[in-house]
Formats: sequence, C-alpha cells, structure tokens
Amino acid sequence: MLPLEDVIDESGWQRIYIDLPWAEGNADANVSSADHVAQSALNDVHEFLGDRPFAVIGNSFGGMIARHVAHLLRDQVLGLATLAGVYEPTHQARSLPRRQVVREDPAVLALAGQVRGDYEEMTVVQSEATLEAFTRYVLPGLRGANQAILERVAAEYGLSVEPEVAHPVPFEAPSLHLFGRQDHVTGYEDGWKLRNHYVRGTYAVLDAAGHNAHLERPDLTAALVNDWLLRTRASAL
Repeated sequence: MLPLEDVIDESGWQRIYIDLPWAEGNADANVSSADHVAQSALNDVHEFLGDRPFAVIGNSFGGMIARHVAHLLRDQVLGLATLAGVYEPTHQARSLPRRQVVREDPAVLALAGQVRGDYEEMTVVQSEATLEAFTRYVLPGLRGANQAILERVAAEYGLSVEPEVAHPVPFEAPSLHLFGRQDHVTGYEDGWKLRNHYVRGTYAVLDAAGHNAHLERPDLTAALVNDWLLRTRASAL
C-alpha cells in the first residue's frame, strides 16, 4: 500500500495500517482462518479508532477483509476501496483470465537476478519501474511472511459468510473496486458480479495490469484512489 502514500498525503487523510497476521514481526496468535483475520482487524479498528468514522481500503486478501469490516461497521464507515481484491475465496471457482504478459523485457528479467522468479510470476508489465516497485514494496513482505500462519489461513481462506450475503442491503457509501485486466490470481469477473450491491461504486478494470495493478498502473490507480477519497469526503459532509 505504500506506493499510494503520496496521493493520500495530499488528500489530508490520516493513515492507520493494519498488518495481516503473517506480516514480519507479528506474534503468532494462533490465527488459523479468514474469520480469525477479520476479527483481528475489527479488534484493531476498535482499539485505534473507537467509534470514530473512517474509510477502509485493502489489497488482495486485504480487500476481502476490508469488505467484511465495511459491512459489519457500516454506520461508521465512510467509504470502501479494494485493489485487486479477493471476491471469490476458492481459487478453483474463480473466473480468471489466461496468464498473459503484455510487455516482455529480457533485460529486466536478467536485471532481477535472484528475485526473478517472484517478480516474473506476478508481473505482466516487465520494466525497470515495475521491478524497482516490486523489489521495494512487495518483496520485503514476501520474504518476511510467517509461512506457518499463511499455510493455516490458506486452509480456511474464505469467510464463513461473504459480507454481501451476510449484509444484503446495498452498500451506499462511496466505493472503488479496481482490478487488473491481466490479473490471473484473483481476476475481475467475480468482483463485477457484485456491482449492483455497491450502488455508489466506481468499477475499473485496468489493461496492462495484473495482481499488482497499483504498481503497474500507478498514475491511474492514484487518480482513482484520489477520486474515491474526494467522493468519500464530500459524502461525509
């Protein structure tokens, strides 16, 4: 999420980052399911924010957790955004595009060296800029993750009830749902199926973007996030 700091800095919003349980430095609190992760996130919100209003944004698995928080605390939530979010927790059931690299650059792959495997697996736009962003923002999380916790959560990866099912009343706060057109990890079709639930949602599927859409299309992502924050602030007035 750190690549978005500049646009959020300019918007005047305070940021509170909630680490997922497997992040480096977290104690192993026997978290073993998506439900446990969601409850942990709710506990953090209560601890740091109390009953203050807030907006919530999440990337990938964090997008699913953000949806859970936004629906459970709907009266407190000003807005919701997901970036390449998980909408279908069961991988085999996801509607996914074929794996496609839209820009290949052998020189960049050679430059990647020891991180080539991790970089090449996720990247659909091979360039020095995406390699630098991947190395700076993604790789530390991959290298430092607690694999034991990841494996436990992977076995119970879905919430017991999806947020939109548990709370079927349409979500009326401003929202943003950003996807990569070439995202072969979470795709975009499953998220689009819920567009009628998010009645103030901006939906965007970005070409030349995979699961790390905000790294491969940083300017457009920043513009959409900034637009979401402006809409959220205006709605709260």
